[in-house]
Amino acid sequence: MSGEKSPIITLTPSPTLDRTYFVKRLVEGGVNRADDVNEELAGKGINVSRALQLANISAPGVVPIGNADPAVLERTGSTSFLVPLWVDGTLRVSTTIIENNGPTTKVNEHPRPLKQSDWDEVVSLTLKLLKENGSHWLVVAGAHPKIIETDEVIDLVPLFEQAKAMGVKVVLDTSGEPLRYWARKGVATIMKPNGEELASCVGRTLNTLNDVVEAARELNSWGVECVLASLGVDGMLAVTKTDAVHAFTPPVRVINTVGAGDSTVAGFLSAVTQNQTDDAGLYGVGFDIAKGVKEAVRWGGAKVQQPTSGLKSIDNLPIGVVLENPDLSASLREPAEFEH
Repeated sequence: MSGEKSPIITLTPSPTLDRTYFVKRLVEGGVNRADDVNEELAGKGINVSRALQLANISAPGVVPIGNADPAVLERTGSTSFLVPLWVDGTLRVSTTIIENNGPTTKVNEHPRPLKQSDWDEVVSLTLKLLKENGSHWLVVAGAHPKIIETDEVIDLVPLFEQAKAMGVKVVLDTSGEPLRYWARKGVATIMKPNGEELASCVGRTLNTLNDVVEAARELNSWGVECVLASLGVDGMLAVTKTDAVHAFTPPVRVINTVGAGDSTVAGFLSAVTQNQTDDAGLYGVGFDIAKGVKEAVRWGGAKVQQPTSGLKSIDNLPIGVVLENPDLSASLREPAEFEH
């Protein structure tokens, strides 16, 4: 790492080795031959850190990594921006199969459990980096592992409380039960659910932009200051207690959707950190959600056009359209279904 101060620190509690196989057509139950194979060290926070490098924004990423593969950082070109905590065991593997002009299939292993002492060290290392850099943002992203001794999922409260005491804003991006749990805790500054995840949080299907805003406002009422609702072809809504801003891009050719959400987080933070404001009342949160959500959809639109699981380039970003007073009665082209 250089001596450069970093406005953003990321934490990936459960990193993964992403292997992507490219096939002409996937034959279920048959023998398939890959035309190409790509390997990346990934995980949501890692993807955010790597993407921010493209905008020359330093965002060191804290990662607990299994010591059974000590060469993984160098092999995947990750030594320059990751701060590892080596733990006993192996690194989990995620497998992605991309069909030519077809769907993407992904199989993820469960997060590797951590010893309590290892998790405590992860928290200490993250707080140390935040303090040393005078960072304004902490991104905690990805799956949440369990603690070996208790079989309970990692507790983020001590990390969040100490980060907030330092004046650091926390972005939390996760899914499933951890998403629902932490949304109701309301301890994160920003959360980024997709439509189905937001529907799951509030227990109902979302059919219109207004449905999305009302659902996001429930999370606002629980303490989440800004909800970035990722809506696929319908773009993204950034919702605070006082404002709702809609952003989207023209249609793009989709090659690989894996990592698109991480790219939107990176795009949002790239704009917010480069457009800092002294207006504590801006959009009710003190940061520019309109500029942020515009870059979020542009970076996400660029990512889905690239074959890798991480964003490789922000050249030729698609146009971003921002509506600060959107027609909330508009129907979603892809309604967010609530599955009981």
